Amino acid sequence: MLKAAIVLLMVALVASLAGGFYFLMVDQGDKTKRRTFHSLGVRLTLALMLGGLIIYGVATGQLGHRTPWDPGPGYSTKPSDNTPSP
Repeated sequence: MLKAAIVLLMVALVASLAGGFYFLMVDQGDKTKRRTFHSLGVRLTLALMLGGLIIYGVATGQLGHRTPWDPGPGYSTKPSDNTPSP
């Protein structure tokens, strides 16, 4: 569920970016139209929500890294600590 929300926010960010570009091209030089500015505000809000969601996911353990070279916490580099106990 969390990963789906992150993907949804990323798609919304790209859509907002495309909308801002469209408004920038259509409203060239028109000082009365503030659609580009409002699009920037929407994009900033979405980015803050995405950052908060990622921080929440890492803090709760729902998001993490799974790299083959990092065995994770609880793994010792001393060979005597990694032997199975009978």
